Amino acid sequence: MNSLPIVFVLAAAIIAIGVRLFFLYKPQKSPRTNNIYTEALNAMVRADKTKAVSLLRDVVKIDSDHVDAYLQLGNILRESNPQQAVKIHQTLTVRSNLSIEIQEDIHQALALDYKTLNNLVRARKEAEQILRLNKHSQWAVEFLLSLSVQEKNWNQAADRTRQLQKLTGNKNPNELIIYTVYKGLEKMKQEKKNEAKSFFEKAIKQAPELGLSYRYLGDVYAESRDLVKAVENWERFAELSPGNASMVFNEIESALFDLGRYSEVENFYRRVLDKNKNNLEAVIKLANVLDEKGEHQAALTLVEGSIQPENVDIAVLVMKLKLSLSISTPVELGHQIDEILGHLHKFSNDEA
Repeated sequence: MNSLPIVFVLAAAIIAIGVRLFFLYKPQKSPRTNNIYTEALNAMVRADKTKAVSLLRDVVKIDSDHVDAYLQLGNILRESNPQQAVKIHQTLTVRSNLSIEIQEDIHQALALDYKTLNNLVRARKEAEQILRLNKHSQWAVEFLLSLSVQEKNWNQAADRTRQLQKLTGNKNPNELIIYTVYKGLEKMKQEKKNEAKSFFEKAIKQAPELGLSYRYLGDVYAESRDLVKAVENWERFAELSPGNASMVFNEIESALFDLGRYSEVENFYRRVLDKNKNNLEAVIKLANVLDEKGEHQAALTLVEGSIQPENVDIAVLVMKLKLSLSISTPVELGHQIDEILGHLHKFSNDEA
C-alpha cells in the first residue's frame, strides 16, 4: 500500500491544528496598552503634548501594531518636528491588511505633514491618493481646494469647487464666480487694467448679486479717473454687501468731493444705515457730516441712539465725547472720559 497519501493527510491535519492553535492562543492586545493609549488621548485633550508623546511612545513599544498610536504620535510631532512626523506616518504606508479608512487616515496625516513643510507637490499627491481610495472623500477635495487657493491657481480652484459642490449638493454659483474676481485682482497687480476690468465685468454678468465684483471694478475706474463710474460701482458694492460697506467709505467721500458732489455723502450714509442700522462706522461718518454742516445736536442724537449698553463700542463713545466738547460742562466731559477709561480697563481685563 502506498503510504504517500497518508503522509499528506497527516501533514494537512497537523497544519490545520497548528493554525487553529495559533488563532486560539495568539497574544491579544494588552488591556494595559489600551489604558495607556486612553491616557495619551486624555493628555491630548488637556493639550499636554509632552505627556501624550511619552505615553504614545510607550504604547508602540509594547504593541508595534498599534497604528492609531503611531498616527497620533506623528500628528502631535507635526508642529515641532514635521520631518519626524513624515517618517512615522510613512512607515505605516507599507503595512498590509489595513482597512480603507485607516489608509485614508494615514494619507491624510501625510498630506498635512507635507503642507506643514510647504511641500505642496507631495501634499497634493497624498490627497489625490485618498481620492483613489475613496472618490467621495470631502476632506481630500477641500484640502486640494485649499492648496489651489494657496497657490492662487484659480482655474484649478474652480474645478475643485465644482467637485466639492457635487459631493455636498451645494450649488452656490458665487463660490465659483469669486475665482473670476480673483483673476481680475491678479491682473490689477500686474497693472493690466483692461484685462482686470474684463474679469470683473464677466463676474458681474454671471453673478450680479456678488458685491465684491463691483468693489474692484470701482477701483479700476478710479485708477482711470472715471470717478462717476467708480462711485456707482462702490455704492452698488455697499448696497449688496452692507456688512463690508465701510471698505469704500473713504473712497466714496473722496471721489464725491473731487466731483463737487460732497453734498451727496449724507444721503449715501443714510442709505447704508437703512440697510444696516448697526453699522457704527456709518453712524460716525454721518455724525461727522452733520457736525460739519452745523447740525451738532442732530449729530449727537444720532451717536447717542447707536450706543448699545450690552455691546459698547469705544469709537462711538469717543465720537460722543468729541461732539459734546462745545455743549457739555467740564464735569460732564469728565464723566464721559471716566466711562471710556472704564470700558478700556474692562476690555484689557477680558483679553488678559
